[in-house]
Amino acid sequence: MEVCETGNVKTERTRVGIIGGGPSGLLLSQLLHLEGIENVVLERQTRDYVLGRIRAGVLEQGLADMLRRADVGARMDAEGEVHQGFEIAFGGSSLHIDLAGLTGGKSVMVYGQTEVTRDLYEARERMGGQVVHEAADVALHDITGDAPYLTFTHQGEERRLDCDFIAGCDGFHGVSRKSVPADVLRTYEKIYPFGWLGVLSQTPPVSDELIYANHARGFALCSLRSRVLSRYYVQCPLDEDVAHWPDERFWEELKARLPGDVATRLVTGPSIEKSIAPLRSFVAEPLRHGRLFLAGDAAHIVPPTGAKGLNLAASDVHFLSRGLIAHYSRDDDSELEAYSEKALARVWKAERFSWSMTKLVHHLPEDGAFDQKLQRAELDYLAGSKMAQASMAENYVGLPYE
Repeated sequence: MEVCETGNVKTERTRVGIIGGGPSGLLLSQLLHLEGIENVVLERQTRDYVLGRIRAGVLEQGLADMLRRADVGARMDAEGEVHQGFEIAFGGSSLHIDLAGLTGGKSVMVYGQTEVTRDLYEARERMGGQVVHEAADVALHDITGDAPYLTFTHQGEERRLDCDFIAGCDGFHGVSRKSVPADVLRTYEKIYPFGWLGVLSQTPPVSDELIYANHARGFALCSLRSRVLSRYYVQCPLDEDVAHWPDERFWEELKARLPGDVATRLVTGPSIEKSIAPLRSFVAEPLRHGRLFLAGDAAHIVPPTGAKGLNLAASDVHFLSRGLIAHYSRDDDSELEAYSEKALARVWKAERFSWSMTKLVHHLPEDGAFDQKLQRAELDYLAGSKMAQASMAENYVGLPYE
């Protein structure tokens, strides 16, 4: 990377400026580095802050394979949990969705997003990758011209980063999407009238596989991070205060929403972390404006049902990295030109799946008796149709990158 002083501003030069040091930004940086494409990652927070974020970790087959190709899959393969199915509980019984059997052997990997991020950080350090933490006041300039650049403040010093392209991987509240003119960007959004109250506990999981529970009292989910770390959720009103949910009340409510045999074997314990997450569906179009490319949560949000958030970010990175590699290795811009269209085609399919699965397993406050009957009919149809189960399994393990 070239460095020079221009007045009081330290100016640097790289090929790709990446805004956001979460998993999507770091994965893009890693993939580009392996192809000899110089890049710099700017992250607003500290590394400890980024690694302190508690996020779900159900990785699609495609993401697990991508992490292996990026030379960051060793610990995932050693410590992650391969899941070949999951349960949907309703009406006092459970339906097993046989992922492997219905998709020709495909599976998902349960491995925390924090651990994915940690592995990527370690790989970037090992390879000499440049990640600038506590980069404040990041601003994008000349993104529709041939010479875009970023300005930011680091340790009290004004800095400028000249680059060929900018990748906006800085999340829903980041600066990247906000830098696209309002008359260019079109957004689509659905806010769900409930949230997920989640508890992390140092207890053995109640099941080897995830359990999604549909109950008259509301949705519940039994998940896990490892053999000794469990993650549980219950549906709650959006205006609920987490302070009103001591551990005893949470465990009692969770048990009430689970099948009897599951509730009986549930091991409870003190919560390590407890929070309420709102549910939202959101898509911004297009994903490219000039030399700026949006990826991950900067471009789209899905409700956590079906665990598509991190996986969608990874599919964006797949398409974007492929386009940038083609640009630098073959002087071929066809993949970059197609990035927004290809990525959005997969985004909307994942949005559809997340929306449909959310409607399938939650108690929706606005639903009347007719809607509740339809929901039960949908669950009964799923239980009696291998073709319906195969469609769900295909989407759950992840659609191919096309």
